[in-house]
Amino acid sequence: MQNYNLSFISNNDLFNHVKNTIQKYRFKITLKEFNKNLIDPIKLTFDSKIYGKSIKDIIESESIRQMDKSNNNNIGYFQQNIFKYIYHKDTKQTNWSVPKQGFDIVNEVDNIYVEIKNKHNTMNSSSSQKTYMRMSSKINNNPKAICMLVEVIAKKSQNIPWQISLDGESISHEKIRRVSIDKFYEIVTGEQEGFKQLLEALPKVMDDVLEYIQQNGIENSVFEELQNIDKNMLKSLYLLSFKRYEGFESFNI
Repeated sequence: MQNYNLSFISNNDLFNHVKNTIQKYRFKITLKEFNKNLIDPIKLTFDSKIYGKSIKDIIESESIRQMDKSNNNNIGYFQQNIFKYIYHKDTKQTNWSVPKQGFDIVNEVDNIYVEIKNKHNTMNSSSSQKTYMRMSSKINNNPKAICMLVEVIAKKSQNIPWQISLDGESISHEKIRRVSIDKFYEIVTGEQEGFKQLLEALPKVMDDVLEYIQQNGIENSVFEELQNIDKNMLKSLYLLSFKRYEGFESFNI
């Protein structure tokens, strides 16, 4: 393990957290998993013809898309749980925890309660109002509390009162904040560019982890299993979905 030169997290904690995240990733996909949500062979045929791709390429893309969809949750795990290991660069103390329920991230010492979202546009109006009201309840019950909506991919770097529309009225509160992830890292770590420094180190950590766990690529058995149905892969896709339909015992494509 190399020295990642971050002042707010140990090399060991960062390595292990990245390792835990990577090991949650999907590296395998079978035909059963591939067809779990019922593949549309007509759509795949259109994609193949229109984009000039072989059906094997289209299946490969669909396999990766499906795995990527489930892997999005793992990025949320990484973004949220890393704060269990992060400390302030000056005090070397970490007062942050990740509760099993309630707010995503909490600092009981400084009375900071955080909801973290990956993108600024992931919450609809109803979800925003519900989150805001929960934060409003927290600061009403605890006058020392500060609540934050932290956005990993925000429109800009910011730490501002969160302004929302409630029953047609625009409302905000100084203790309910809308904070970009870079500003939140600055609060937690004491490093103005802490988030940038983490991202600069991340590829090196991933390389170290992947070498350590000896993970190489994706195991995709979809092609082989489709060819067990029929050597014509496109025909196999249609039979997968329509084999019980009238006439498909003699289907040929």
